[in-house]
Amino acid sequence: MDVMADALCFTSARELAESIRTRRVSTREVMSAYLNQIGRLNPTINAIVARLDDHSCLALADAADRELASGRPVGMLHGLPAAFKDLESAVGFPFTKGSPIFKDVMPAEDTVIVERLRRAGVIPIGKTNVPEFGMGSHTYNKVYGTTFNPYDLTKSAGGSSGGAGAALAAGMLPLADGGDLGGSLRNPANFNNIVALRPTVGLVPIAPTALPMVGVSVKGPMARSVSDVAFMLAVIAGADGRDPQTYPSTPSNFLSRLERDFRGVRVAWSPDLGGLPLDRRVRAVLESQRQTFADLGCIVEEATPDLRDVDEIFLTLRSWANWNTHGPLLAAHRSQMKPEAIWDIEQGARLTGEDVARAIMKHGALLERVRVFQDQYEFLVCAVNQVPPFDASLDWPKAIDGVAMENYVAWMKSAYWISTTCRPAISVPAGFTPEGLPVGIQIVGRHRDDLGVLRLGHAFEQATGVGKRRPDGA
Repeated sequence: MDVMADALCFTSARELAESIRTRRVSTREVMSAYLNQIGRLNPTINAIVARLDDHSCLALADAADRELASGRPVGMLHGLPAAFKDLESAVGFPFTKGSPIFKDVMPAEDTVIVERLRRAGVIPIGKTNVPEFGMGSHTYNKVYGTTFNPYDLTKSAGGSSGGAGAALAAGMLPLADGGDLGGSLRNPANFNNIVALRPTVGLVPIAPTALPMVGVSVKGPMARSVSDVAFMLAVIAGADGRDPQTYPSTPSNFLSRLERDFRGVRVAWSPDLGGLPLDRRVRAVLESQRQTFADLGCIVEEATPDLRDVDEIFLTLRSWANWNTHGPLLAAHRSQMKPEAIWDIEQGARLTGEDVARAIMKHGALLERVRVFQDQYEFLVCAVNQVPPFDASLDWPKAIDGVAMENYVAWMKSAYWISTTCRPAISVPAGFTPEGLPVGIQIVGRHRDDLGVLRLGHAFEQATGVGKRRPDGA
């Protein structure tokens, strides 16, 4: 293994971007290092799909070097290789959404997040793998196959941003974009020992979207450190007229120092959110880290917000959106869709206007209860996933700690219950099971206090160092 190339692949994105800008390293050298890593590991992990050939990637790197040499201003991410999630429309790459229905689609425009990343100077080299339509937190589909976990190639990499999470863990990308409705940023971060922030709803534009004012979907950053997540967030955050749910913000604030004094800060400790089934190995890792927050100066107390009605709210709005988005595909392409997608879409078909209205009203009440709870507690700490990475041959975990799961998203409640609060939440590496499988911890902040969440996540990360453990062979 080339020592310099290996070092480049695991250099922080901030440092790598700075080294490129100051010409301490060329974009070609960076691209060559990543292409070597991808060539070694991607054939077995299957995280990056629809990739450009090496010659094309190196030609783009040379063009980036020439642009830098010209003296023209360049973006914050200039020269960094990027692969966009395959739920994002990106000109020049297939837009399959993990479905054979769309395997030949070549889009005519970029989504807003892709547009912003290109403007910041990334070099697009491919897409990252996803589950079909992003449904379910396990990345497999009939177009590209299954993405495997770099820490154990028999296990799931999570999803829907599973390709992104696995690519980061294996040093095949410096940064990655992801989306999160029910946990699709946090779950793969948890499974792959990396970091991902689910931003406050409206901080990062999700345009284009057919339902801009309904639901709790977000897009956000993934990286190997909290610092790099904040770095990427500074690029992708900020209001956009194409997404009416966005609000005015100052993205450059995420470039500020992440150090903070947490003495006296009240933290609600609730690993299972008041009684969710939790794999004993996950519980053991989380409980071992409770003292870390106390050592940081936090006042850690057992407390859980009142999350009643959260399942009805989330599942109603999710299924209603899926029916209205994907319903027309059922009649023509039912045989090409996975059973879980069909079930989910048909659940939405059964909903009435009264069902949706009731869910929206209950959502308003839940948001107010959480606001009042957070007047007392600045942060809530809980599990990201209720299970460690499971066998990749499974469609989804059917039981947790002896409790049967009622449907294919039930095992994700620790993530989607938090999604429904619309609060910012970060997944940070917390430890490993006895089998060596990653376990993350979820830190939830107050509405629009994304910087506060990043700062507590950074403090936890620096105190534990868990995220520094790389997969064997990476």
